[in-house]
Amino acid sequence: MRQNEHKRRVKIGYLMALFCAILWGLWYIPGTTIWVLNPFDTMFADLAALHGDSFALVVTAVLISAFNALTVILALMVWNGGLGKLKEMGRTVKKMKSCTKWFFLASIFGGPIAILGSFIAMGFVGAAFAAVAALLYPVIGSTVSYYWLGQKISKRALMGIIIIIIGGFTIYAGGLIDDLANGGGSLLGYIGGIMAAVGWGVEGAIAAKGLDVSEPDIGITLRFLGENIIWWIIIIPVLIIAGFPMFTYAVEVFEPMVLLTLIIAGITFGFCYVAWYKSFPLIGVGRGQGIGNLYGLFAVIFIFIFLGSTPEWTILLGGIFCVVGSLVMFTEESLELHSLRRE
Repeated sequence: MRQNEHKRRVKIGYLMALFCAILWGLWYIPGTTIWVLNPFDTMFADLAALHGDSFALVVTAVLISAFNALTVILALMVWNGGLGKLKEMGRTVKKMKSCTKWFFLASIFGGPIAILGSFIAMGFVGAAFAAVAALLYPVIGSTVSYYWLGQKISKRALMGIIIIIIGGFTIYAGGLIDDLANGGGSLLGYIGGIMAAVGWGVEGAIAAKGLDVSEPDIGITLRFLGENIIWWIIIIPVLIIAGFPMFTYAVEVFEPMVLLTLIIAGITFGFCYVAWYKSFPLIGVGRGQGIGNLYGLFAVIFIFIFLGSTPEWTILLGGIFCVVGSLVMFTEESLELHSLRRE
């Protein structure tokens, strides 16, 4: 009975990670579309005329990231309200402050680093690169969880991580060499991809610390609550004080097409995060991130279907390596996961 229960727990953990990958891949469709809609395309053009394309794109990405966080928290509040967990969220904040601080720290790595980096990569290099570039994040997450949380990494999981590293090198090397040869105009996009990989990898390990004593549904909501505080109470006001008309562009998002795109982004990203956080206590950070890594495959497929965009061969080849590495981790015997901690 114990072994059957363990196998069921592992199966659910892998299913949650797979569900996360599908929704995460879908998120890149509204995440890319939002760039060509008002007010964001107008904002980019106006700022580019004054400050240059690179600076304008980063500031525009900040506002897009802030609205992405806002729609995600709205979706999560509806989700927790439907589950009757809003009181539990209040109890967690009041009585488990040591737990709450981990989710706030996770929001720093997940929001202003990972999500902002991903939007920057979308703007500079394209959606396909942004989706595939962050596939290195399980390497970061597994390493941090191994040394900080004491979670074990089996030989099979280590093999998968090595294959993912090879894939990441393939993704970056070809495009980066070409870009540097042409003047390095998209260099910030590659930096954004690295930000996404590092941010999501570290966030997973930090979130797992809080999930030791908290429900995943509550944990992810607190994590996005923290991100909204960072965007709307700290970063956006600072940019307004610095002279950027953030509020002027922000009030123009209430157009049907823009709102629909933001709502779709909030739903897909919010529930992909719910599934992601649910997988960590069941199969560990490294494996949850490894299977979630399949989002790169789904993203490339969805981008081709909905946007008709075909990525470069180096991105496809690197993505294949990353998917193979994830599958190597996926085929690990469930008894290997009987304990997630090292002896």
